[in-house]
Amino acid sequence: MDFSLTDLLARRQPGYSLERPFYTDPDIYQQDLDQIFYREWLFAIPAAQLTKTGAFARLQIGAYNVILVKGADGEIRGFHNSCRHRGSVLCHNNSGQVAKLVCPYHQWTYELDGRLLWARDMGPDFDASKHNLRAIHVRDLCGLIYICLADEAPDFEPFAQLARPYLEVHDLHRAKVAYSSSIVENGNWKLVWENNRECYHCGGSHPALCRSFPLDPEVGGVTADGGASPRLQAHFDRCEAAGAPAQFALAGQGQYRLARMPLQEGAVSYTMDGKPAVKRQLGRVGVPDAGSLLVFHYPTTWNHFLPDHSLTFRVTPISPTQTEVTTWWLVDRDAVEGVDYDMKRLTEVWIATNDEDREIVEWNQQGINSPAYTPGPYSPEQESGVIQFVDWYANHMERALGSRAVAAE
Repeated sequence: MDFSLTDLLARRQPGYSLERPFYTDPDIYQQDLDQIFYREWLFAIPAAQLTKTGAFARLQIGAYNVILVKGADGEIRGFHNSCRHRGSVLCHNNSGQVAKLVCPYHQWTYELDGRLLWARDMGPDFDASKHNLRAIHVRDLCGLIYICLADEAPDFEPFAQLARPYLEVHDLHRAKVAYSSSIVENGNWKLVWENNRECYHCGGSHPALCRSFPLDPEVGGVTADGGASPRLQAHFDRCEAAGAPAQFALAGQGQYRLARMPLQEGAVSYTMDGKPAVKRQLGRVGVPDAGSLLVFHYPTTWNHFLPDHSLTFRVTPISPTQTEVTTWWLVDRDAVEGVDYDMKRLTEVWIATNDEDREIVEWNQQGINSPAYTPGPYSPEQESGVIQFVDWYANHMERALGSRAVAAE
């Protein structure tokens, strides 16, 4: 490329969108993978996706193909999806259930904890213990599975300690996956996030969502000091008094935020009429109109945890101009479809919203692809969340490139 990422970051104008190469250039996309997705903690799946021993899920993150598998001890572990013999892929399907992990090429056989159990005709001096699967870092945070591909993972505990009290009341380990969907948006992963971090567009784009989600920019935005209006603070206080932590919390140099935000007046869930989507509650949130616990953790997940059900979202970059967005609808494991919930009623708001967002992001990407595009100003009132995300991204990349330069000296 005929420009320096360091120079682009240095000349970035705060409060404005990024220059065109940030959303289109293959080299910057590779830097995003190298400096963020290959180093940071990433949301992978809800633990409820892997319910039985031997259940697995496969993920592709840039060049890395990994599998998550549930062991006989109930623990979910992660491995690079590559046989230690000659590197063949072990699990071809995106999900399934196995008794052991067996390479289809030469049948090297691994225990669910990654230990090599059997390798045919390798000679008397072969030491199987030196050829176990290569593990990745895995953390189970209250039923949310996070992974890290780095050899040395950043400290996960500050986020876990902050988030745990907010999440525990939602009993996600009691959850089951009622439905999941994956869509590919033809847009850069940062555009997916920018669109998510504001509701400036909601009134004209999301008729179903706006039946329950408020258009108040304070709900979707980010204030640097964590302040709240008296009305919002009263909501926080009422939830806190009932044992459901709610207060706005932004930490990790802006990487993650938690806040239990109210829905539209009279609405208690993401449904067309605002009434509960599930009769059997998931969790122990004692305030029916507690709204949604909104949690984001860059670069891969935003979430909505409601009193009756929960939604988790995963953002996975595919190319400079393609991103996969996967959504899970979680309900109590004892909830019965057709009795406690209707699938269409449960999912229709966010299926529609996701598709509307896909179209928005794709049109945004097409406009940025034009050489005529120049960065435009964000609305400080409506797009504070976008400003916060872009600042986090730019600051993160500056720190990463700076530390790399120091290491090279």
